[in-house]
Amino acid sequence: MREPSKDDIIRLYKAHEEIHGLPGMIRNIDCMHWAWGKCPVAWKAQFTRGDHKFPTIMLETVASYDNWIWHAFFGVSGSDNDLNVLSASDLFNSMLNEEIEDIPFTANGVEYKRGYYFADDIYLGWVSLVKTFSSANDQKCTYF
Repeated sequence: MREPSKDDIIRLYKAHEEIHGLPGMIRNIDCMHWAWGKCPVAWKAQFTRGDHKFPTIMLETVASYDNWIWHAFFGVSGSDNDLNVLSASDLFNSMLNEEIEDIPFTANGVEYKRGYYFADDIYLGWVSLVKTFSSANDQKCTYF
């Protein structure tokens, strides 16, 4: 796993636009509960959530269309949802510290400085995160 290079980002932009019709999309981000069968007894309460009757640890991953995993982060104690894990993760540190180069793309005639990640509804409304539709409400959403 590594940060994508400028060439990687350009390749991802091109592939996502050709395959899915989504200009500027870099990768997908999501979290999942991973069952922790050998969780130490002393830690079980910190890693067990009400909807899971066994200890789990949250895994945040970022993957591209080709199933390349660009980022993986296991949540810390008490990280019981995607937002808590994202806030503990270093995924956007280089962007926040302005250590990455702008690699623009154009969508609907508007130029944007950086690409975006597909995320589900629980994530915050950050510029870098585009939420998918959970259910189609109209013909346009059904097509999308």
